[in-house]
Amino acid sequence: MLNESSGLLKIVLSGLMFPLYFQNYFIAFVWGADEVFWIMLGKRLFLLLPTLAIILGLWITIACVVTILFRKNRMEFVSSLIITWWDLFKSIFSFWGGTIKFVFILTVAILNVLKILLLGIWYVIQEVLFTPFKLMGKVGSKVISSNIPWIAVILTIFWCIIEATIFTYVTTPLVIDTFSNITGDQLSEFAIRIPLFIFLLFIVLGSYAVMSTLVDTAKSKNIMSLAGIVVIEIVVLFVEVMFLYREFVDALSPRLAQQSEGFELGIFWTLAISVFAWFGIRSVSWFLFASYGTPAIMAVIQGKGLKLKEASNGKSEEIKPIEFSSDFMKKIKADTAWIESKGDVILGAFILPPLQIVAAAINFITLLISNTHLFELPFKNIDSIMDSKVLLKATPAKPKAKTVGKA
Repeated sequence: MLNESSGLLKIVLSGLMFPLYFQNYFIAFVWGADEVFWIMLGKRLFLLLPTLAIILGLWITIACVVTILFRKNRMEFVSSLIITWWDLFKSIFSFWGGTIKFVFILTVAILNVLKILLLGIWYVIQEVLFTPFKLMGKVGSKVISSNIPWIAVILTIFWCIIEATIFTYVTTPLVIDTFSNITGDQLSEFAIRIPLFIFLLFIVLGSYAVMSTLVDTAKSKNIMSLAGIVVIEIVVLFVEVMFLYREFVDALSPRLAQQSEGFELGIFWTLAISVFAWFGIRSVSWFLFASYGTPAIMAVIQGKGLKLKEASNGKSEEIKPIEFSSDFMKKIKADTAWIESKGDVILGAFILPPLQIVAAAINFITLLISNTHLFELPFKNIDSIMDSKVLLKATPAKPKAKTVGKA
């Protein structure tokens, strides 16, 4: 069309359509179809949108210049047009700088997320490794500070298990021979030791229970009850010495016989050593821990419960369950909140730079139509992008046509 025109018309058309002389070359250049992939990608990312916005701005500017002849407040309109171009160039440079800023923020965020993941993994490993020690420390502090003699209870039960285990191995041959003579069958050691161990464990625990009752009766100074408990203690002594400690001393006799020739223990010395061994073991264990642990065990067996001493304020101390550390959950919540807030920042850094150019291009159109700008640039954050309903309300409404009355 331009080539067919001549004279003044050609000059006017050239002025009105001058973007046609270079826009195809510019678009082909920024599209970079024949370039290396990385160069083509860089041109399309950084140059395509600004070039299209500039070309659109040129066309809208030509239309605006044509409409200046018919507008009121021409100076104000020209100033708005110049400011629109200024906003467009600011938006283009903001787009380039914002892209670099987005890459920087994204890199920092990724590094922080990796740091959070590594610290979280390391924290989990620490929790897994050190939780048993923390648990043992808390249990130990509860045991030490408690009014219940837990250490004595544990030592008493542990000692009864040790004593029952020793007597199980010592008396197993005698029990096997006795039951074999009764039944006529040869019994295995495994079949005998388990029930024998349970039986002897109850015997040893019952022995300490009788001693505890004897001590409590002696403190009450009830002669009749004390005499009855003494008789029971003598019977317990006789049973344990005859069937347990005597067998233990007999098992040691071959060891003693190896040290001297002609050594032989009679029944008297066997029973005497057994009685002394019973008194020695019972006395040492009783005064060390059993005197404190046995009453607590008996209270549990009898269903009386363990009574705690009252604290200084008159209230019984409440035994709280073990509380595990909540630092890990607090750290997870804080990191989650940081990731959410950082996500908004990353999203804003990603969408705001190109939207600035789009908004600047739209301002050209609204300037041509309504003589105003639709967007206030630059956008500072995501909240600066108004909702569509707000934009519609911000658009000036067309004036209503006046009705002409009938003459």
